[in-house]
Amino acid sequence: MRIRSLGVIDDAVVELSPGFTAVTGETGAGKTMVVTSLGLLLGGRADPALVRIGAKNAVVEGRIAVPEGATAIVRAEEAGAELDDGALLISRTVSAEGRSRAHLGGRSVPVGVLAELADELVAVHGQTDQQGLLKQSRQRAALDRYAGDAVAVPLTKYGEAYRRLRAVSVELDEIVTRARERAQEADMLRYGLDEIAGVEPRAGEDVELSEEAERLGHAEALASAATAAHAALAGNPEDPESVDASTLVAGAHRALEAVRSHDPALAALADRIGEIGILLGDVAGELAGYADDLDADPRRLAAVEERRAALNALTRKYGQDVASVLTWAEQGVQRLTELDGDDERIDELTAERDALRAELGGLAQALTDARAEAAERFAAAVTGELASLAMPHARVSFEIRQTDDVEGVEVDGRTVAYGPSGVDEVELLLAPHPGAPPRPIAKGASGGELSRVMLAVEVVFAGTDPVPTYLFDEVDAGVGGKAAVEIGRRLAKLAKSAQVVVVTHLPQVAAFADRQLLVEKTSDGSVTRSGVKVLEGEERVRELSRMLAGQEDSETARAHAEELLAAARADG
Repeated sequence: MRIRSLGVIDDAVVELSPGFTAVTGETGAGKTMVVTSLGLLLGGRADPALVRIGAKNAVVEGRIAVPEGATAIVRAEEAGAELDDGALLISRTVSAEGRSRAHLGGRSVPVGVLAELADELVAVHGQTDQQGLLKQSRQRAALDRYAGDAVAVPLTKYGEAYRRLRAVSVELDEIVTRARERAQEADMLRYGLDEIAGVEPRAGEDVELSEEAERLGHAEALASAATAAHAALAGNPEDPESVDASTLVAGAHRALEAVRSHDPALAALADRIGEIGILLGDVAGELAGYADDLDADPRRLAAVEERRAALNALTRKYGQDVASVLTWAEQGVQRLTELDGDDERIDELTAERDALRAELGGLAQALTDARAEAAERFAAAVTGELASLAMPHARVSFEIRQTDDVEGVEVDGRTVAYGPSGVDEVELLLAPHPGAPPRPIAKGASGGELSRVMLAVEVVFAGTDPVPTYLFDEVDAGVGGKAAVEIGRRLAKLAKSAQVVVVTHLPQVAAFADRQLLVEKTSDGSVTRSGVKVLEGEERVRELSRMLAGQEDSETARAHAEELLAAARADG
């Protein structure tokens, strides 16, 4: 991390080792700014009071290696971030006016995105900032990992049944809640289908009736025109002297027939005139038949208009023409069949839901039993760790409880609420001394005790909790001597499976670190780039001596410091 203008830190770089890093320094030198800086990188609250006096803003930049396949990578990429050789570059800026900006992988992101990544990347345990296992959901998940296959196998089966039950319940609720709408739709469809069936429309009937109505409405005019045309073509029998087209064409044909043998061209014309005569005869005959057959009956016209009105009533409701009405009726029959079949579907889904609830209850009971067995082993292990951490009378236990819910599943004779991880609410409890009632660890311990409880829990859970980095602040508050050595030893043990960062004032703890960082002020009271340095060899012995006796050059303190380092190396 690079820290600029934060608290007493002017500009400093903090390099953390893969194993156990101890951060030391005199009181007020700015050690806790390491914790504060990491908190800002992980979406913590931005307090403008943190900005160094005289600076416009404070800036914390960090490079965090993310385990391959971690969901944090997916969430970061969703936010538009790009990884740098498998690591996330995070930046947080806090202005003196209180404004805060966050950048992730080169992209500006809401601060909430950093907070989403925090749970999977770092667990912070300090006097005022307890995360990770203080959350009940995290306690249950950690206990499940600690239990191994005893929980994992039934939890997988439970998850499958739970997801199927959710899907069935959603479909069932949708059908049931829409029952009134479905009934209304079915009634509307039945009414429409009955109305159409009563009229019995025939495909194309509307077009045919339209043509017939037009013809009947102009019957007299049509008959008069057909008669006049027939007379013009075939003559008027009441006027023998009238000239008609058939007679004239027949005369033309006779004139040419007399001389057609003398010229083939004229013969061809004579044949064509003959064809015209035949065509005129045919047309004249059809005109005579048309006039005779034309029905001018007003009763027929009224019947046609009545039928058209009935069809128009359908087309106003169900389609633009009779063809569309018939299509609507066909689709309506199909939809009505579906709606009528919903009652059977409700019965099927209800039966499946009840069966899944019963199955879920059995799997939930198996989960509860497996968790209870693992919780006993866990509590015993953590209690044993606490005995070596200056809390010899503390007792840790788990409370595994369920909440009654009439809409839940039946487990051990009770109907209880259920969720994707079972029916259990899991909470870690602490009784700090004999006679004290077990209480949630966040309420049952003081700040220093809470950090030690968290250390004991993390040691027991080492290898089962996926968080790659742990940061402890004031984990050694109120302890010393042998207990301090045990704290150092357990931090070193935890560091074998994760990165551990500890802000400490105890040399017994710092001696176990793989890397020790010293935070020191300059003469003007600030911490500069050179104010955070890695201690090695003689420098580390001098700092441990100062922590032991307040005197870097005390021979007794130096001997004790070298003894602590040797003992820590031998223990490792």
